[in-house]
Amino acid sequence: MLKEKLNKYNIILASKSPRRQFLLKELGLDFEIRTKDVDESFPKKLKGKQIALYLCKKKAEAFKSELKSNDLLITADTIVWINGKVLNKPADYNEAVKMLKTLSGKMHAVFTGVSLSTSEKQKKFCCETKVYFKILSSREINFYVRNYKPFDKAGAYGAQEWIGYVGVEKIIGSYFNVMGFPLKELYEELMKF
Repeated sequence: MLKEKLNKYNIILASKSPRRQFLLKELGLDFEIRTKDVDESFPKKLKGKQIALYLCKKKAEAFKSELKSNDLLITADTIVWINGKVLNKPADYNEAVKMLKTLSGKMHAVFTGVSLSTSEKQKKFCCETKVYFKILSSREINFYVRNYKPFDKAGAYGAQEWIGYVGVEKIIGSYFNVMGFPLKELYEELMKF
């Protein structure tokens, strides 16, 4: 259904994330992957949702001059937001452990900003999911970081991995948003595009 709706477009996913690639395939779309290293810094005044929207737009702008008239570019950025601060991807083992200790026993928000761009127009949207973690023991945290190496994940965790199975008490909102793509919202926006 979605594939037929978008058949005039050459769909490009600008993401190295294997989870985003998997989820977009699950929507039944054919697409190519193009990636660039984009500086993910943002103005300090931005908060939560604003950061995710700013970064997905910044990623889209890196490709703007290359888009042909039938290209549809999809970019996204997922952040973990807790206590008024963003938790990006951890730089190393110790930072991953520190992030998980921060999330332990608390609720945090996951924001994913998505941009749909052609050479003519751009549509941006953002999805928020609240994630509640149980209190994680140091042993659980170290086991997870050592065995799953979550260095490519915002907040140093994947809800679809061991830590999600044993540590997440409750999710309010889109589970797939926590994985990196709010699928229902993405589907709806693509159907309208």
